[in-house]
Amino acid sequence: MLVQGFARLRQFARRCAAAVRARVRRWTTPRPCSQATGLATDLVRPRQELLLENAFLRQQVIVLSRAAKRPAFTPRDRGLLVLLASRLPNWASALLIIRPETVLRWHRQGFRLFWRRKSAPRTQPSPLATATIDLVKQMARDNPLWGAERIRGELLTLDIRVSKRTIQKYMREVPRARPPGQAWATFLGNHAGDVWACDFLQVTDLLFRPLFAFFLVELGSRRVVHVGVTRHPTDAWVAQQLREATPYGAQPRFLVRDNDAKYGPRSAQVAEASGITVVRTPVQAPRANAICERFLRSVRRECLDHLLLLGETHLRRALGEYVAFFNQARPHQGLGQRVPAPGPPPEQARHGAGAIVVIPVLGGLHHTYQRAA
Repeated sequence: MLVQGFARLRQFARRCAAAVRARVRRWTTPRPCSQATGLATDLVRPRQELLLENAFLRQQVIVLSRAAKRPAFTPRDRGLLVLLASRLPNWASALLIIRPETVLRWHRQGFRLFWRRKSAPRTQPSPLATATIDLVKQMARDNPLWGAERIRGELLTLDIRVSKRTIQKYMREVPRARPPGQAWATFLGNHAGDVWACDFLQVTDLLFRPLFAFFLVELGSRRVVHVGVTRHPTDAWVAQQLREATPYGAQPRFLVRDNDAKYGPRSAQVAEASGITVVRTPVQAPRANAICERFLRSVRRECLDHLLLLGETHLRRALGEYVAFFNQARPHQGLGQRVPAPGPPPEQARHGAGAIVVIPVLGGLHHTYQRAA
């Protein structure tokens, strides 16, 4: 009991001593004066004393800036420094802990905040009525061809004033139906048997001279109708290729082509005289002539990338052999693994009899497999 009593007495004495030390420290610590009080006091002090005090404070700031971390400035500190810098002629030379660019940046931020607050609307715009929003959505749903400006004009006839941007905002929430009309894929599906597509393929021979191959492809069967090779593709040459590809009235109803300058007035006259309607694809839209573009890729990957072309005759012979292989022996994935223009099978092939014969194509680059007759 006696030991516990002494322990409690020592603990109480320590608490009293700590309280006394805190009270004495608070009494003896000088209270910092405010900025306004310090300024009023400096007005009556001698100039020499002020200069010495400034030098004394400046030296302390220099020493402090050597080891102290980046100081944190409150918005009040920033505003006060900007205000003092606007009144002091040589404020840039008086800065020690920050750069002059920082003060200028604070000034620009304050300028933006001031004018943003000054130009803010005094009253908030009233929200759009629910009935008007429903009416905008109904107009957008019922009239898929109407745009925001058209709906705005219709609302004005009902004495309802809504901005174009607001109408666009609520139009995005309405699923728009596709405009009436026939898509390009639907057109090709309906008229694929009467549509041909043509395009040029430029290659380089062994001596780095350009060669041009011209292809005509039937879209319905993927059959290559005609292939021509030349070094100088002109409008007259293209017109002659169209004549050779359409003998005895065997012409398509539509011809799909791009906007190449090689197709001139003479080829257009030949197409018109044969009753062919020329359909131009849009600019930079290779998918509009996708079947022909895919065939050109097959020609490069399966034939021309593996050959060193010696000249125009060599290219014509190689393409003729590949086109015959493509039309009569090569299964096409777009046709359900069918051949574009198969020939009549031999009698043994109909009954599943006969030995299988391997026929090389393009010097063994490809092979065809048939049953012996």
